[in-house]
Amino acid sequence: MKHAQMTHINRRSLLKGSGALILTATIVPACSQSDGASPNHRPAIENNAFNIYIEIDSSGTAKIYAPNPEIGQGVKTALPMIVAEELDIPWDMVKVEQSPISAEYNTQSAGGSMSVSRLWEPLREAGATARSMLVSAAAAQFEVSPEECHTKDGYVYFGNQKLSYGELAKSASELEIPDVSKLKLKETKDFALLGKRITGVDNLSIVTGTPLFGVDQAIPNMHYASYTKCPSSGGIAKSANLNAIRSMPGIVDAFILEGKAAPQALKPGVAIVGTSTWAVFKAKRALKVEWDKSNAASFNWDQFLVSAKDTAQTRGQSLHSDGNADAVLKASQETIKSVYSYPFLPHAPLEPQNCTAHASPEKIEIWATTQSPTRAVKLVASTFDVPQESVILHQIRAGGGFGRRLVNDCVAEAVAISLKTNLPIKVQWDREDDFADDFYRPGGVHCMEAAIDTKGNMTAFRNHFVTFTNDGEKAILPASYPGRSMPQDLVKNYEIEQTLVPLKIPLGWWRAPISNAFAFTANGFLAEVAELAGKDYGDFLLGLMGDPKVLPSGWGPGMNTGRAADVIRRVCEDANWGQPVPKGRALGLGYCFSHNAYAAEVADVEVFEDKSVRIHNVWVAMDVGPIVNMSGAEHQCVGSVIDGVSTMMGLEVDIKDGAIQQQNFDRYPIARMPQTPEVNISFIQSDNPPSGLGEPALPPIAPAICHAIFKATGERIRDLPISKLGYSFST
Repeated sequence: MKHAQMTHINRRSLLKGSGALILTATIVPACSQSDGASPNHRPAIENNAFNIYIEIDSSGTAKIYAPNPEIGQGVKTALPMIVAEELDIPWDMVKVEQSPISAEYNTQSAGGSMSVSRLWEPLREAGATARSMLVSAAAAQFEVSPEECHTKDGYVYFGNQKLSYGELAKSASELEIPDVSKLKLKETKDFALLGKRITGVDNLSIVTGTPLFGVDQAIPNMHYASYTKCPSSGGIAKSANLNAIRSMPGIVDAFILEGKAAPQALKPGVAIVGTSTWAVFKAKRALKVEWDKSNAASFNWDQFLVSAKDTAQTRGQSLHSDGNADAVLKASQETIKSVYSYPFLPHAPLEPQNCTAHASPEKIEIWATTQSPTRAVKLVASTFDVPQESVILHQIRAGGGFGRRLVNDCVAEAVAISLKTNLPIKVQWDREDDFADDFYRPGGVHCMEAAIDTKGNMTAFRNHFVTFTNDGEKAILPASYPGRSMPQDLVKNYEIEQTLVPLKIPLGWWRAPISNAFAFTANGFLAEVAELAGKDYGDFLLGLMGDPKVLPSGWGPGMNTGRAADVIRRVCEDANWGQPVPKGRALGLGYCFSHNAYAAEVADVEVFEDKSVRIHNVWVAMDVGPIVNMSGAEHQCVGSVIDGVSTMMGLEVDIKDGAIQQQNFDRYPIARMPQTPEVNISFIQSDNPPSGLGEPALPPIAPAICHAIFKATGERIRDLPISKLGYSFST
């Protein structure tokens, strides 16, 4: 492909020549690390410390760039809304465009529900800076001071006089950018756009079938490729029936790639290149590979589960402690001990992994559905020993991610195959690839003990966590203890222990990492403690929170028990907690502090004699600070609940000899529409800094449903998924 030559010009020349207001804002990242991607598509306006967000043309239309990947979480709409609010421009005068990947935007990623929280202040400052410059330009024409002017709906007013942003764009562009520290940002009570329901900017294109996603990408002379890896992680291809594959219709080439040291970079495997996906998929089914499994994973989940449940009831390595849990547990008359477990999970996004690349030693161009594009640029540069400046990556909307697309192995595959063949290549995984070659949510086992005093107050807590290591010294990060986790720090005497088990299966971040499992184990066990104490679980949780205070931090800010109590009270009020219910039906409660957000949920569950379950309603109460897009916020909560319902009921992957046994949705049953509940959502709006919403509503739903099942049947659920205990969705 031919590419236009980019000419670097300075800011003043660009602004004067464009006739448009183009604004930059400095980002102060939420964390200090940077993935170091180089600017690719657009010239730096001043230097790489600034980031382009806004252009205003002579018609008054504002083009606002959305910097982070869109994977269905709504940031392509929400982030420009933040800019538009401070810019004081109507949404129908905004045109949203996905930004290029550039160091000017710092770390561009979609993970950890951090897009809004990281960019909240920088994007508000970007909008306010533009507004200030427009006001100054208008004041000069009105021959008054800027303080005598105000903005509304894309106009600057002085008394009855007004000038549109379009009329002011050129003169405003010639002004110096004001000192950000002197800007006055809007108060939340004055928001005119934020908090409203705004449809997603891509929604019309999605429902009308406009090509948007990775599977839709096409470039001239593009060829298609599959890439087959060993079913047992760590295996290496020794040989394959390559000549037979090359002779098949539509096949251009087939070859073995040795791979790189890190599986996140490029696993060893067999590539098949052809003229269509049908040709390469058909050839893939005829492929026969001899694998060297001498260093491959040999893990078996069922064996681990049995041994881990025994191990968990012994003592492990101490991680965190306070007070003297041992002494209190030994001295108490009322104690309880239970073992909980949860399985490995794949990500299973609707759109399987794919990437299009056109690579040469001089330049590598990529079209990727990645959640971490700046890391992808850095990965490609380091893996293939090319300068980052020669790597151009286009952000493509993804059909779901849930953490899977934080890893850029498919990007590396496309680049490697393109370099090998000297062809533009689209690597397209099939559904079986997606299941068999994931970076999985780790399973785990917790043995928890607690003691209560004569008043039913919890006085001691111990959690022995059995998890995984790949170096024998520390837990693999997605399988590690998060530093602080409820009810730690809510009890005076606690002990957190762990036992590490070697593992070669690749692990990754799965929607609401760690919280997605820890909320089930913590709530489930605390509900048992509440029963031992003779207390309603809602009352017990509120008592545990105590007076409002901020707990010690773990991986992020510490939990504010006052905000936690508020969402618990709100959801109980919304659900009419404590109301009489028919026999076989009950309300269950779950709570979690996840990704700096507070979420409490009540599930209304009916259980029939055959152990089939109908989830009638779910109530969700959230405190995530100010809501940016109410429509997007509600959608994320509903999606999280439905995802959690599926996971709770029947989702798991079994692992035998290091290989994943589930290969498609026939053995991984996602909840269907008739099986999903009505979801009712309340947001506690506040002036607290905003947190994300893509993940925090998922963790409380499984414990809420399991609590309801216990109240309806008397059966305590300590293992997920509950289908293993004979439960199913009612028909």
